Amino acid sequence: MQPPAGLPHTHSRPLHWVLTALGVAAVLLGAALVGPGDGTATASAPAPDPAAVRYPFDCGGAGVEVVRHAAAELDGTAATIAVVRCRAGAGTAPSGVYVLTAAPGGTAGTGEQGGAARVAATLVDPAQRMDVTGFAVRGDVVSATLLGYSSARVPRCCPDRRRDVQWRWRDGKFALTALPVAGGA
Repeated sequence: MQPPAGLPHTHSRPLHWVLTALGVAAVLLGAALVGPGDGTATASAPAPDPAAVRYPFDCGGAGVEVVRHAAAELDGTAATIAVVRCRAGAGTAPSGVYVLTAAPGGTAGTGEQGGAARVAATLVDPAQRMDVTGFAVRGDVVSATLLGYSSARVPRCCPDRRRDVQWRWRDGKFALTALPVAGGA
């Protein structure tokens, strides 16, 4: 049986289709903004604050300077990769590169008493006397350019050695890969 002609709710008009499309678009936009539910794999805590970590080297009274840092997710755990050095009034102090994670039972982003964040790995030790430039973190790969010195007679202003390196996260640790030297065979 057909509805009687002339009733306004029995005829679709372009306005009805536009309102329906807008309603569907609003639902989809809301779902996209809310994001996935609890069933997805994400890091359980924020990445550690690199300024709240005690680093394993002594700067005397100069203090530690975080030069660069980037967040990473390693096997579902939030981490921060940080390039740090001692503050220097003149010259360039050697750099260190550290992997930071939450201490057991700590909250990584806070730096609260009790060691909320810790150095989990050292990629470059300042004792190696290198400067770190070209630092980047992409997925599970950390890349950097290491500048060094062939002897103690080379001034700290003018490194005469350069090497591009990458560390790739494998089997629960970073593995170092030295990239080919530019212009080398």
